[in-house]
Amino acid sequence: MTITDNDLPMLADGAPEPVVAEIDGIPISGLLARAHNPRAVVVALHGGATTSLYFDCPGHPDLSLLRTAAAAGFTVLALDRPGYGRSRPYGKTLADPRLRIDLMYRAIDHHLDAASRGAGVFLMAHSAGCETAVRMAADAERGPRLLGLELSGTGRQRQPTAEEILAVRPRPDNVKVGRLLWEPARLYPPEHVGGGLIGSSGPGFEGQLVQEWAATHFPELGPRVRIPVRFTVADHEKVWRNDTAGLLEVAELFPAVPRLVLNVQRNSGHNISIGHTAAAYHLEVLAFAAECIVARENGEFSGPARQFDGLAATQG
Repeated sequence: MTITDNDLPMLADGAPEPVVAEIDGIPISGLLARAHNPRAVVVALHGGATTSLYFDCPGHPDLSLLRTAAAAGFTVLALDRPGYGRSRPYGKTLADPRLRIDLMYRAIDHHLDAASRGAGVFLMAHSAGCETAVRMAADAERGPRLLGLELSGTGRQRQPTAEEILAVRPRPDNVKVGRLLWEPARLYPPEHVGGGLIGSSGPGFEGQLVQEWAATHFPELGPRVRIPVRFTVADHEKVWRNDTAGLLEVAELFPAVPRLVLNVQRNSGHNISIGHTAAAYHLEVLAFAAECIVARENGEFSGPARQFDGLAATQG
């Protein structure tokens, strides 16, 4: 068996369904994989320069969040964030974060409609998508209704090399940025290194947003979150700090959550849902979602307020 083979043939069938909802004249697209009698719904938000296809790795159904989660009994809705997918032509009108968050919540309601949500909605996001997800979770009215939140590919401080590359103006060198995001290449299916199969241009406002995120928006929004949070960094992450000190800095942003899990994903790079260990990562996210379901049903959380998983991987 090769590194990309798997013994789960059921995941190769039942391709996710492309969906689109028109919200006040703006089309919000995505991919939907329905589970029969779902335990809950996972809403997944991609990062920059890609689309919802990020969560359905082309050519590798075993690495697909949508297919794995549906097989495990979770409905999954991977949304194209505002300015991506079908809403890409409207990018110049979507800079207001309040509009973008409202579009996401209303798109969820439209796409799921009367279908069962099981125990509720669990939110998952990667990289630049974390800005959208944290804003959704921090929403005073709708955020507390979410079951929980998974974040990956972000942080509070960039690694020194990444800071040097990304701080270049008017724009960073694309080749160097690609190396940050897609190396070591051995961690990914060869045809996906560089992101060409899932790539997309993003809205103009996102560049500045990404620059402001760690120092301004993340510290402002994190303390407003009131639901369980799992924060994951890849052990081969090259953009954000992935050592213990870096994780502790992130932990400080979530003083009000009932449970916080800090996790290091082994044998993974920045694009964690496209790598060879994507299935392992997705199953761990689903396990956390299942814990959130039980906690919501019981009205309590079984575990420490702050939990550390995999941190030994960062110790030298």
